[in-house]
Amino acid sequence: MHYVSTRGAAPELDFADVLLAGLARDGGLYVPASWPTLPDGSLERFASMSYADVAVEVMWPFVEGSIDADVFADIVAAAYATFDAAEVVPLTDLGDGLWLAELFHGPTLAFKDVALQLVGRLFDHVLGQRGERVTIVGATSGDTGSAAIDACRDRAAIDIFVLHPHERVSEVQRRQMTTVLADNVHNLAVRGTFDDCQDLVKALFADTEFRDRRHLSAVNSINWARVMAQIVYYVTTAARLGAGGSRPVAFSVPTGNFGNVFAGYAAQRMGVPISQFVVASNRNDILTQFLTTGAMTIGEVHPTLSPSMDIQVSSNLERLLFELFGRDGTAVAELMSRFRAEGTVALEPDRLDLLSEHWTGTRVDDEGTTRTIRALHERTGLFVDPHTAVGLAAAEQSRRDADVPMVVLATAHPAKFPDAVEAATGVRPPLPTHLADLFDRPERYDVVDDDVAVVRDVIDDTLG
Repeated sequence: MHYVSTRGAAPELDFADVLLAGLARDGGLYVPASWPTLPDGSLERFASMSYADVAVEVMWPFVEGSIDADVFADIVAAAYATFDAAEVVPLTDLGDGLWLAELFHGPTLAFKDVALQLVGRLFDHVLGQRGERVTIVGATSGDTGSAAIDACRDRAAIDIFVLHPHERVSEVQRRQMTTVLADNVHNLAVRGTFDDCQDLVKALFADTEFRDRRHLSAVNSINWARVMAQIVYYVTTAARLGAGGSRPVAFSVPTGNFGNVFAGYAAQRMGVPISQFVVASNRNDILTQFLTTGAMTIGEVHPTLSPSMDIQVSSNLERLLFELFGRDGTAVAELMSRFRAEGTVALEPDRLDLLSEHWTGTRVDDEGTTRTIRALHERTGLFVDPHTAVGLAAAEQSRRDADVPMVVLATAHPAKFPDAVEAATGVRPPLPTHLADLFDRPERYDVVDDDVAVVRDVIDDTLG
């Protein structure tokens, strides 16, 4: 498998090089040169297989040629052995054909673990083979940071710098990052928004001298390996609920940066019968605007109860635009340049029409989020975090076919957002045992200005 940039001007790379590169040198994102398809009968077979075994089969076409098959199988098995649920992604029946896919059973209690426990091990393998070292620089709106740190901590060939928006993540999210005192882990709290953090990371990658000197790499969802690993839970869910592929399944995905739901699109392109994607947004609803009107306009980032979705520039949307533009990288590059320069762009109606069959954008405000958390708890006794509640409310509002199972991706453990859950239900969800002392652990992080020169200097000073 080879990979091409969404902007068309970067060289094609194999999987190992894409893993280490993260962002393409032309500023684009890597995608497969062609989409593999699942063999006939795969979903029927997958319904009775373990998650790790399915993961090996689903991801193999994307890594073939870069990693030996036996080695890859061992890496995948080790990654998912870290989860506290045997199914890795358990399904919970909410009744009336509505389901939760629980993606939070990994070490840091968020869906990012599903990908990053694998990605950290893939980095170790490829860097070990090449005798190289990398500096990972990532931006987080809350959950990617802790998952990336857990996956990369104490690894001999990796230094990791994680940028998070100062005072715009939950205390649990912050402490999961800043209480990891490993020598190779460095946390920077940026005086700004997540979009500012993301722009800083992209600016560092655009500085080719610095990028090459520090051997920069990425673990954000701009890295294709993140998206690749997330494809798997769409496949396993459809295999279990879609009668082995004989009927479609729908998904509601709370998302800000669009990577999680783009993985669903990839699964659909591989042959998984997905009838509807509900893209669930909070007040920061640029994705809802896009899917409703075809227009994208950068607005103010508003703090909400679901901070991991407090985003106005959804990086992974570029991957879907690449497909909508017939894989014309030049056209995508021009569109994204205009978007950054003018703060707004609009698709032609015929391109937007290509999305209407399968895609729905739905906005849920904080009041609706709280109401959904409370109502579910009163009806079932279950707790959900605010991001999952956004997905659940959006599913209930926008579900098209009651005969098609609708799966809401439960992206974080409710204890990661205890204040929001307690305000809605009157009950404070406890942290799992392995994090019970989180608030007693010492923290270590630096607060920095939203300035690429400042961040670059911090990295240089730290690494020497």
